Amino acid sequence: MIYKAIGLMSGTSLDGLDLAFCEFNNDNERWTYRILCAETVPYTPHWTTVLSTLESGSALDFVTADVEYGHLIGGVTNDFIKRNSLVPDFIASHGHTIFHQPNQRITSQIGRGSAIAAETGFHVICDFRSLDVALGGQGAPLVPIGDLLLFNGFDFCLNIGGFANISHQVGDKRIAYDICPANIVMNRLAMEMGYDYDPGGKLAAGGTINQKLLDDLNVLPYYAKTPPKSLGKEWVLENIFPLLKQSSQPVADKLTTVCEHIAMQVAAATNLQTPAKILITGGGAFNDYLISRIRHHSVHHLIIPDALTINFKEALIFAFLGVLRWRNETNCLPSVTGASKPSAGGAIY
Repeated sequence: MIYKAIGLMSGTSLDGLDLAFCEFNNDNERWTYRILCAETVPYTPHWTTVLSTLESGSALDFVTADVEYGHLIGGVTNDFIKRNSLVPDFIASHGHTIFHQPNQRITSQIGRGSAIAAETGFHVICDFRSLDVALGGQGAPLVPIGDLLLFNGFDFCLNIGGFANISHQVGDKRIAYDICPANIVMNRLAMEMGYDYDPGGKLAAGGTINQKLLDDLNVLPYYAKTPPKSLGKEWVLENIFPLLKQSSQPVADKLTTVCEHIAMQVAAATNLQTPAKILITGGGAFNDYLISRIRHHSVHHLIIPDALTINFKEALIFAFLGVLRWRNETNCLPSVTGASKPSAGGAIY
């Protein structure tokens, strides 16, 4: 059976909305995929501000943004469909996370699915995390089912986006979790230096590691917890930014130190296994300095794929999550999230 779906992904790094039109083929119970076309649409300054500050707004602000953002991404998707003459079976949208507090059974991604469906005229699958959280899970990461079924030629799948997260197989179970914050912090520091992000890691490469700040970051209690576990923006606001604000070091040194912190946490999460292959995707894969530091600390072989896979693997997998939901098959693994049972998460409009 062949499915064609559009995956939509917006991450905490606020790079923009990723759209990927993908084809999936289930032949003899083995899944294959192709990304047929894809693009990233940057956010306007208005939407960058809304998405980065909405957690402190009113209830009315939240509901309004949920609806308006749904119509926005619906319109962007409609343009993508028309411009490329696409005929998807459906659209699968992650939305944009505003609140993620699974310990209180709270997770919320704005981008109203009904608004996307109204704009495009296609079925829309969204709200992928809520059912798992209701079942006592973390609701994250969701990508591991795609890693298991589409990228099983690698021992580890590491994505470095707003957060760095890892997925790998332990016996008959898939284990995955958020390792540490990444671009959500690095981009903020780069902005303090007048850049939207650190191109190629050149800014970080020019700084010096501050040992005290590095030690303070590495001893945060989250890192001693065992999976399942996940991170949200709230945790960064409460734990990371105060440490950076307290430090009197130049911003470049803070950026260098954060890169070292990420590299050390990635190594700590993966070096328990004998040398293996790590697939690295997400915007952080383009940060040459960060990758060099991960190589320094890691015992593994790091594999950087083509740019299409780096940029759109998450959008691809959300399209795939939509396929599994469409088939009413498990798309959220309790071994990853800690939920009481497997689920086929996602609301359909």
